[in-house]
Amino acid sequence: MERLNRKTAQQAQVYPERIIQFGEGNFLRAFIDWMVYRMNKNVDFNSSVVVVQPLPQGMINVLNEQDGLYHVNLQGIDHGNIVDSVELIDVISRSLNPYEQFADYLKLAENPEMRFIVSNTTEAGIAFDPACKLDDAPASSYPGKLTQLLYHRFKTFNGASDKGFIIFPCELIFHNGTELKKCIHQYIELWELGAAFKNWFDTACGVYSTLVDRIVPGYPRETINEIQERIQFEDKLVVKAEIFHLLVIEAPKNVAKEFPADKAGLNVLFVPDEKPYHERKVTLLNGPHTVLAPVGYLAGLNIVKECLRDDVISKYVYMVMYKELIATLDLPQKELKKFANDVVERFNNPFVHHFLTSIMLNSFPKFKTRDLPGLKIYLERKGELPVGLVLGLAAIITYYKGGKRGNTDIIPNDDKAIVDLLKILWTTNNFDMIAQCVLAAEFIWGENLNEIPGLTDKLSFYLKLIDEFGMKETVRTIVSKRFNLSVKMDFELPHFD
Repeated sequence: MERLNRKTAQQAQVYPERIIQFGEGNFLRAFIDWMVYRMNKNVDFNSSVVVVQPLPQGMINVLNEQDGLYHVNLQGIDHGNIVDSVELIDVISRSLNPYEQFADYLKLAENPEMRFIVSNTTEAGIAFDPACKLDDAPASSYPGKLTQLLYHRFKTFNGASDKGFIIFPCELIFHNGTELKKCIHQYIELWELGAAFKNWFDTACGVYSTLVDRIVPGYPRETINEIQERIQFEDKLVVKAEIFHLLVIEAPKNVAKEFPADKAGLNVLFVPDEKPYHERKVTLLNGPHTVLAPVGYLAGLNIVKECLRDDVISKYVYMVMYKELIATLDLPQKELKKFANDVVERFNNPFVHHFLTSIMLNSFPKFKTRDLPGLKIYLERKGELPVGLVLGLAAIITYYKGGKRGNTDIIPNDDKAIVDLLKILWTTNNFDMIAQCVLAAEFIWGENLNEIPGLTDKLSFYLKLIDEFGMKETVRTIVSKRFNLSVKMDFELPHFD
């Protein structure tokens, strides 16, 4: 089987280099580069990507050996249909290691057609390191390298206002654009680069916060032989990803005109404020995960998609997502329901085996950030507690009791102080005391949750129900009572209406 490259694949066309990308890993290649490929194909974006390796060691040698070519294997459910596609991505023109090719790295700034910069240098990548110097070749931090490139651009074109960059950081931190811009300002001050450069950076360049969302498992080791048989090439850079993708960019309309991803059939939103979308993701994707994991596990299930296919637990997921959490968000209902349907399809992905026990790592901090805000907002808006979220908290507390599920040991994995507290409380077998003490643990919550009206009594009641009747019967009772539904009634999966 031939090695993949432009000669063997007969891919001679190379688009103009207009994008500089910091990071050569799986996520950017299956997300941004895949989007650029779609934009070239659908809206004549006519752009290629130059990859910059942000660390001394990386995988650009493999990328260059394949002339930047690789395949993306998308797997999942799209509008109820199972998809397993393979596409050849041809948008990377070349890759550079600035630690060995610093002059070539700076020359990227001399190309007048360069317009965009994207990055994914991990959550720790956007950080100011005062040890970096302007004459380092290169600066060790990503913001330092970027400042060097920007300053060279500024000098090359004498501060021309039309030679700025549009910058999209994709690191998984809230307000990543704001944080990156802050770091660059610190380097401008540290390196004494002057007011003229700072003004050019602030006015000619735009650093825009983003929210990125796509599960990218990476290299498909288990199915690589099958994939290479399909593509008839040896490809060392195949990357597997789910079908769902979302890129939210906090930017004005003129940026959307220059980067028309939304016109290429991609799930890309240009918005004035990314915060509601950040909250939407945390609330409707991460929030249900946190409570369905202990509920599903204690009901005898092992992976997320089993929860979506179980007659009882699927209705619990429906209750939490569509009747409780959606009611706490302020975006349009139609948009929220579409996102929730997408989440259900992702949970139901037949190609992904997402184990419930892995989700339950650090369940208490997760509930605090992902579900507790929704519990409070729901109570404020509806005048009653969201029973699904309270039941989820009761399930977490029950899981931390330990013991066994069948022949399997239940071993909670969290901060030692939390695990020790629950271990002591469960020796009392006093459900009122357990509920009161857990809710009073300010080292967990930062406040005393017993002050939330009705929460202590309802939590204690659910702990008793789980202990006496088991998780599945408890869910069956609560869901049936809440919606007056027979649990034999089938909801259409993967969509809930």
